[in-house]
Amino acid sequence: MNTTQQSLLPTYDHRPGAGPTLVFLHYWGGSARTWGPVVDRLAGHDVLTVDFRGWSRSSALPGPYTLRRLADDTLAVIADAGVSEYVLVGHSMGGKVAQLVAAARPAGLRGLVLVAPGPAKPAAQFTPEYREGLSHAYDSDESVVGARDNILTATELPDSVKSQIVADSRAGTDAARTEWPLRGIAEDITEHTRMISVPALVIAGENDHVEPAGVLRDNLLPYLSGAGASSTAGAGADFVVLPHTGHLIPLETPAELADAIVAFAPLT
Repeated sequence: MNTTQQSLLPTYDHRPGAGPTLVFLHYWGGSARTWGPVVDRLAGHDVLTVDFRGWSRSSALPGPYTLRRLADDTLAVIADAGVSEYVLVGHSMGGKVAQLVAAARPAGLRGLVLVAPGPAKPAAQFTPEYREGLSHAYDSDESVVGARDNILTATELPDSVKSQIVADSRAGTDAARTEWPLRGIAEDITEHTRMISVPALVIAGENDHVEPAGVLRDNLLPYLSGAGASSTAGAGADFVVLPHTGHLIPLETPAELADAIVAFAPLT
């Protein structure tokens, strides 16, 4: 992969291949390498993976770290990479960023895959008290382990992947680590999500306690009614629930996720 970083541009990896380009946006606490097990199963595809501002290799970039700033960064990276036709694949926080990008209806966007995404309408559980507690989930290696094993995952992972989760979660700046739980997670973007006009696929984990399938059905799918995909879910997006997995779908069930992505966005 070619790695590019400019002074104000997030670091990204671009693996050339056939289009449409798959642009991967990571979860709160993740990084571009979160997508490694998925990307490894996408031979032949043009792939772009990004380290969000304030995280991993982009941790030196200044704030703010708002959803809107991350969306603007995503468009800047896509332009810098010279990508012409692409599908956004956003996980959790990255899924909410992807909704904002898609709402702007940028030229070249052909589809949207939302993997256990932050829903357009915040879930009722995201009270101020809940968000304050969540903002401390990555305060230490020990707290990350607790979140990883008791909240984020529902399957047993290799030790190397477990260690990666801890390292990536701790690699964000303090301001980036707290922006999502204190503000981004509670931001209502329903009016933006209603503007999305490309086909969309929403993927949930059967045992996801962070963004449960029921919450995505109620707080996201109704606002994707303009997305233009065939649907059996009563809204303008296809909806798939992957069995057994928790919230970290790219790391827990990468083969199933890769298959779903390829079925939605085949090589052209």
